[in-house]
Amino acid sequence: MLDICLLGTGGMMPLPNRWLTSLALRCNGSTMLIDCGEGTQIAMHKKGWSPKPVDTICFTHYHADHISGLPGFLLWMANSDRTAPVTVIGPKGLARVVGALRVIAPELPFSLNFVELENPREHFSLGPYLLDAYKVNHRVTCYGYAVSVPRIGRFDADRARAQGIPLKFWNPLQKGQTIRDGENIYTPDMVLGPARKGLKVAYCTDTRPVPVIAEYAADADLFICEGMYGDPEKAADARIKKHMTMQEGAGLADRAKPQELWFTHYSPSMIHPEDYIDGIRKIFPAAKAAKDGWTRSLDFDDEGENA
Repeated sequence: MLDICLLGTGGMMPLPNRWLTSLALRCNGSTMLIDCGEGTQIAMHKKGWSPKPVDTICFTHYHADHISGLPGFLLWMANSDRTAPVTVIGPKGLARVVGALRVIAPELPFSLNFVELENPREHFSLGPYLLDAYKVNHRVTCYGYAVSVPRIGRFDADRARAQGIPLKFWNPLQKGQTIRDGENIYTPDMVLGPARKGLKVAYCTDTRPVPVIAEYAADADLFICEGMYGDPEKAADARIKKHMTMQEGAGLADRAKPQELWFTHYSPSMIHPEDYIDGIRKIFPAAKAAKDGWTRSLDFDDEGENA
């Protein structure tokens, strides 16, 4: 299972009922945070999610509305007895930017391990997640992210028995471990079927609608995309400021075919983004104007069956 909470949906500045951009994901005791705008710790606290399991923090870019909440969030983690290292991922210059912000949060009981993105596409394995970072098109260097939870093939007990694999090794093999038992070597492929469909969430904001976004959002369970402007007459502003309209985001979704599209990162001038959704659904029917605190739990296709 993968739990998702869109903590903040605002762009540029917070509003009374809209915090700045942030997304949290939980799986198997591990929490990943993407962006940390002003109000992130308040939004997560309101949702009832603990900051202690946050072991990865990713940044799309370093404009204030995406990172200004970091010092307070790190202090909240410290006050929650976090001691294990935290991996921080973002475009080149990450260590310098975070170091400057930490002037007001200098002492932490955990270390920060920085991973600076330099290539147009990067891939990581982080606990239960596979993370893809891909460069998009904003006024500063900016990345989108696709977070996947893979799923191994179904365990075949009959194959295990036929090959004489001792019962005590079945569980480790299901977890992907290779077992050496004297002269015998048992590998997961001996007892597992082909990989099954996993879970996938794609996230991008502060960008023009470039093809790579649809590529990484292809067949996602959920695509979370910038919808800075809902009014089509704002298209020129979007081009100049390197942002996206809701119509452009829906066009990307139409090509990518995710199960659902959530818009985020709204302009402060757009008080009611839901007013535009009927028109947007003519482009992509499964589009929604997300609000702060929206949560969704994704299950594997056959969750609950004997696997």
